[in-house]
Amino acid sequence: MRNFIAFIAGSVFGIGLLISGMTDTTKVIGWLDIFGEWDPTLAFVLGGAIVPMFFAWRIAEGRKPRLGGYFPPRSEPRIGVNLALGSALFGAGWGLAGLCPGPAMASLGFGGIGGVVFLVSMIAGMYIAPPLKSRLDTVAASG
Repeated sequence: MRNFIAFIAGSVFGIGLLISGMTDTTKVIGWLDIFGEWDPTLAFVLGGAIVPMFFAWRIAEGRKPRLGGYFPPRSEPRIGVNLALGSALFGAGWGLAGLCPGPAMASLGFGGIGGVVFLVSMIAGMYIAPPLKSRLDTVAASG
């Protein structure tokens, strides 16, 4: 049942990306092009996600999910090196490709080879990052 609910939630998310046009890389690149032909529509999509999530966090406080498990705790509000570096890398990839993980998955159906290359590269980065971080942490601790 839990996987079915996750499938439904993911499908609603994907349909929302498709309807909002956020699977179109020109929309995303247009949002980032503040000195050119800026397209502010992504702000409405972001607001459409942030506002309901604000209320969902408030409602979920102190509750337990009906399907078991737990709600993840709030992340620490402190900005550290890992958060800043990870955000910069994510933003650079997003700006260069015009895709982030959700739209990259959605673009597989129509995005051509560019979406596939991006998705494969993203997955490779996800596998490479943990051992690389461990290695860097070891080097930093010993130096």
